[in-house]
Amino acid sequence: MLASTKLPKLPRLLPVNLLLLLATFVATPFAGVADAGAADAGAADRSGSGRPNVLFLICDDLNCDIGCYGHPQVKTPNIDRLAARGVRFDRAYCQFPLCGPSRASFMTGLYPDQTLVRRNAIYIREHIPNVKTMSQMFRESGYFATRIGKIYHYNVPKHIGTSGHDDPYSWDYTINPRGRDKDDENLIFSLRPGSFGGTLSWLAADGTDREQTDGIAADRTVEMLKRYDQKGTPFFLAVGLFRPHTPYVAPKPYFEMYPADQIEVPSVPAGYLESIPAPARSTITRKKEQQNLDPKLARQAIQAYYASITFADAQLGRILDALDSLGMADDTIVVFTSDHGYHMGEHGHWQKTTLFENAARVPLVMAGPGIANGGVSQSLAEMVDFYPTLAELTGLQPPPSVAGVSLKETLQDPSRPTRTTALTQYESGYSLRTVRYRYTEWGDGGSGGRELYDHQSDPAEMRNLANDPAHTETVSELSKRLRKRVSAASKPPKGVKQISFRNDRRVPR
Repeated sequence: MLASTKLPKLPRLLPVNLLLLLATFVATPFAGVADAGAADAGAADRSGSGRPNVLFLICDDLNCDIGCYGHPQVKTPNIDRLAARGVRFDRAYCQFPLCGPSRASFMTGLYPDQTLVRRNAIYIREHIPNVKTMSQMFRESGYFATRIGKIYHYNVPKHIGTSGHDDPYSWDYTINPRGRDKDDENLIFSLRPGSFGGTLSWLAADGTDREQTDGIAADRTVEMLKRYDQKGTPFFLAVGLFRPHTPYVAPKPYFEMYPADQIEVPSVPAGYLESIPAPARSTITRKKEQQNLDPKLARQAIQAYYASITFADAQLGRILDALDSLGMADDTIVVFTSDHGYHMGEHGHWQKTTLFENAARVPLVMAGPGIANGGVSQSLAEMVDFYPTLAELTGLQPPPSVAGVSLKETLQDPSRPTRTTALTQYESGYSLRTVRYRYTEWGDGGSGGRELYDHQSDPAEMRNLANDPAHTETVSELSKRLRKRVSAASKPPKGVKQISFRNDRRVPR
């Protein structure tokens, strides 16, 4: 593989075609070519810093159907063992339940109304050209920053093997793995024939883990860890696995772990859709082919999703094994998360893009130096908090633009809360999660409707209490808190230029 040349700081907004050219230059799609010298480029004068490394691991479209989160079927022994030596956040939330906006948000520490990225297929510097991203902070502080796989938005599976909508200024080096899942696309079953990224689709694949894109990503990650260890290079290594994003592709043995006849499909009571506001209803009914899914197909989809999760967990396990065998675990902060949550039939919906708990909640596990062992935190957390948290844990100073808050105190003592609310937005809606409630307003001042769910009595969020007279006071109080959070989350970030324009570019999925 080719080592990159360190790119200059971005002086001004660049045309999209030039960004694409730069992204192609920095990345390499040739997974089998030796990448001798990759770590060399950043080794000089970077050893002996005394600061911990950072290994940032993220799955794509993964909800909390994970063993350590209490799921009765899904097998995730490697995520579970990471949680056993770190802190698991039970109430962590994305800021936007869609890949591109969410990833732009946590990589900059800004809310979507600050990044101005509210849909996919956007390069962050089209809207915030001089932002300092999380990995840029590490680059400028003597770390060698590497991206393997998907960190910023990619159209999956179209962009596998390319840089997608990556930000080349965020990295010293990038690797774009490409496996047989791309070559086998003609074998994939899809509810919408020939379309795989935006609809339910799956394949029980032939071959081995290491032939798949994520298996190759794990191999390349292990190679990079070995090089970092040999050179003594402090690193920020971000590894983005593509699974369990559609198409749900995993080798056949993972499917066999979840017999379809043992899978239950969530049910929705008659008349449910009439109980929620029209904008909320539209988020769960917009994909017609996924409405009232045949029970047999529904079980197969869930089986494939579970298989993809366990397959991804196995690749994470190989990475964590390497970290342990190299003796790097004690000096490396490990973050594991997803870009947003996901529905698998709850509310009659499949996939993401709602303001329900299923799409807003994300898994979050952190382990390493300065972090408690085996703790579970009930503190609210947001993905914008990753940036300031990693900065504080490594002794770095984040830029004043960062809107998140550091979770360090909660990581040291999981019983100590950092946040009491978490904010998520989608389309015209904003949703506030507290320890007990989820409150959502659609439209200006709730003109499009409101939702209130009491998680003490209704953790599935199936009974909307917003119009119940008994909860008038609760709605009023939560509305004030929500509007205060929205106001703060839309303030122009300090020192960051915002370019607002109607960005209608669409690319094929």
